[in-house]
Amino acid sequence: MKKIIFLLVLSFSTNSAFAQETIVFTGIPEIKISEGGIERTPENLSSDRALGYKCTITKIDGKYFWTTRENIELINISSGAYITFMALNGSGYVRIINPEMKSAVSIMGGTEKKFDYIEHLLIGLKSVTYYGKIK
Repeated sequence: MKKIIFLLVLSFSTNSAFAQETIVFTGIPEIKISEGGIERTPENLSSDRALGYKCTITKIDGKYFWTTRENIELINISSGAYITFMALNGSGYVRIINPEMKSAVSIMGGTEKKFDYIEHLLIGLKSVTYYGKIK
């Protein structure tokens, strides 16, 4: 029985080494907003700082991962002009305007005109939100 279990684990490990990884989204933020219930701190990010807060989502074997946030698994929800990737562990989400729908959504307001995505992180009872552009 132990040999069978060992062989199954070995087979699984060998197959996962050949997983196909595809980058499905990369964004660079321009604004960072930190909130904690009694305080709100908006910050315009310099180009150098913005690169440190880059957001990347990859797809591996049909599953999505928040690569820049400890490879947290995400679910993909498409609705209208928006694509939302929600963290399975409840730690946040990334919402992207579908590039094909950008011109239609831009008439909604300044935020949709200026930015392509929002990345929202929940940290305890606090949150950090980034607004940025697709790269």
